[in-house]
Amino acid sequence: MAERVSAPPVEDRLARGMRDLRISVTDRCNFRCTYCMPREVFGPDYQFLDRAELLTYEEITRLVRVFARLGVTKVRLTGGEPLLRRQLERLVAMVAEVEGITDIAMTTNGSLLRAKAPALRDAGLSRVTVSLDSLDPERFAAISDTQLPVDRVLDGIAAAAETGLGPVKINAVVKRGVNDGDDIVDLARFGRERGHTVRFIEYMDVGSTNGWRMDDVVPAREIVERIDAVWPVEPVDPAYTGEVAERYRYRDGAGEVGAIASVTQPFCQTCTRSRLSAQGELFTCLFATKGHDLRALVRGGADDDELEAALRGIWGRRTDRYSELRTAATTPRDKVEMSYIGG
Repeated sequence: MAERVSAPPVEDRLARGMRDLRISVTDRCNFRCTYCMPREVFGPDYQFLDRAELLTYEEITRLVRVFARLGVTKVRLTGGEPLLRRQLERLVAMVAEVEGITDIAMTTNGSLLRAKAPALRDAGLSRVTVSLDSLDPERFAAISDTQLPVDRVLDGIAAAAETGLGPVKINAVVKRGVNDGDDIVDLARFGRERGHTVRFIEYMDVGSTNGWRMDDVVPAREIVERIDAVWPVEPVDPAYTGEVAERYRYRDGAGEVGAIASVTQPFCQTCTRSRLSAQGELFTCLFATKGHDLRALVRGGADDDELEAALRGIWGRRTDRYSELRTAATTPRDKVEMSYIGG
């Protein structure tokens, strides 16, 4: 059989390549964060995906191989809460064997990390990002709407660092009137003292259930100014093209802090992210209204070349730049929920 000739990486209509693949492995979560999975919507009667609807690890790995043909080098496992998916380390090990994939990361709420960190590292996970919006126990409980204490998350962060899943990053979504006070400096201090990079994220209008209002957005500029007033910072150049966080280093050498300003300073022009839902739908934007069913192709007998052709067609037609075009008219539209595609 003749050796397959590698095809060139794919680009969309705005000349953006596909470099990052975010894979949601489950739509379930053990938290009910108010900006992501509000309990009044995702309550006891909410119908999550049946197990048979989820892509298997073998199906995910096969798709990763095809995505790698098109230029993807980085994979991030998300959810829901990815550690609710059984034996996730087995998927990590399978993806780590895919030629061309050089980085495997995971975003998690951290509550299950203590038990899983060693196995994930041994399987090939490179690093973790932990979502943590407040260190205050009462505020943490109010935002995450869980009975699990904040100490459980902090222990998970410590476990990741001890295991070598670093540098650990901490993502904090900031909402006006909720955690825009002492929480910002407290979280920055936590990162400085432990060598973690805290990234503050502007509250976004992802999905249609979180009641987003522009008035609730705390601009990244304001967040950085708050930190700079306590520990002076200076900008750092992006580590790579398409990096979503604006980076700042502390002038005293105590590490970095970041801000993700997707509302006030959109970065659509350099977005190289594709998103695969737990049931195999490809979304080309975090704010997409619909996905493309890859599971039907996989389970319908399509070979890898046919899958590649489908992906090239989808990405090649991509024109997404929602954050740059956001208006009062576009924000109310029905968009895929963050819990479904992992943010």
